[in-house]
Amino acid sequence: MFEVEFNSENLPAPDRFDFAREAMSRLPAPYDASTDHTAGFRLHQRDVYLDLLRVWNMAMQPMTLYRSARLIRQSDPETYNIVLVQRGTIGRTWSRHEATFGPHDMLVNDSSQSYELRAHSTHGLITCTGVEIPKKLLSLPRNRTDQLVGQQLNGQEGIAALLGGFLTQLTTDTGSYLPSDGPRLSIVLVDLVSALFAHALETDDTLAPDTRRRTLTLRIRAFIEQHLHDPHLTPGTVAAAHHISTSYLHRLFQRDGTTVAAWIRNQRLKRARRDLADPALTAVPIGDIAAQWGFTHPAAFSRAFRTAYGIAPKDYRHQALNTPRPQS
Repeated sequence: MFEVEFNSENLPAPDRFDFAREAMSRLPAPYDASTDHTAGFRLHQRDVYLDLLRVWNMAMQPMTLYRSARLIRQSDPETYNIVLVQRGTIGRTWSRHEATFGPHDMLVNDSSQSYELRAHSTHGLITCTGVEIPKKLLSLPRNRTDQLVGQQLNGQEGIAALLGGFLTQLTTDTGSYLPSDGPRLSIVLVDLVSALFAHALETDDTLAPDTRRRTLTLRIRAFIEQHLHDPHLTPGTVAAAHHISTSYLHRLFQRDGTTVAAWIRNQRLKRARRDLADPALTAVPIGDIAAQWGFTHPAAFSRAFRTAYGIAPKDYRHQALNTPRPQS
């Protein structure tokens, strides 16, 4: 796992677009680039490499990228590049087709096909994030996945939202990961992309069993995190929401060395612990914080907190809020 960052603002203004164009030409699937904003062009790009995957984000002034037949002959890594538009628009032209993608839209590019991308914004920079993934890593029929190239996917719903959130967090908080985390993160990304494609094609039965299991577990954990405040969140309600049996739900979590109830409790405790140490919440009673995270009985919360962290909630809050902060 390693990171490469390019920021045109570190360069003399007259040289910025030339360096940006050179950066585009050195990508695994290179592009030609043009712009009407050559004077002081702004481009900030961060690439995180996870084994065979490239996770990236970009903030740029309007420009056009060309993936031509000549560049395909020059270098074709045989990858899909999944792009989440965050701000601005991206117009895509290929064969006899044309489409425009706005904020929260997700699109798929194929390194083996010619196309043109036009990044545009009337206010501020265009921002987007994405992942470039080898086709061979996806456990789906190639003739089916190719059907998604150029299609508009909703990046705010379901698996697409999970993938987009994962990419955003990964590219903005690389410092919290170790180099050895690369293979683990790569597995998660491959599973999420496979699940997104399968969902879009309605071919979930074509996923490999391990990928299908890991993807389902990711969905379940995301569901639990969204409903931690609900005191009626139980293994039974979680299983029902995902149309599986409670026994199968337990087996999914047992593979990770835990139980459903323990995982729910630990997530609730983590969030309560965070809130107890928040100076902005000093006036909020401990019981209210516990209730916010699904603990209906203060005494039970206190016992669970002490068991997990070796200290009572009241003492932890006092300790956290009265520890002097290091001077910057």
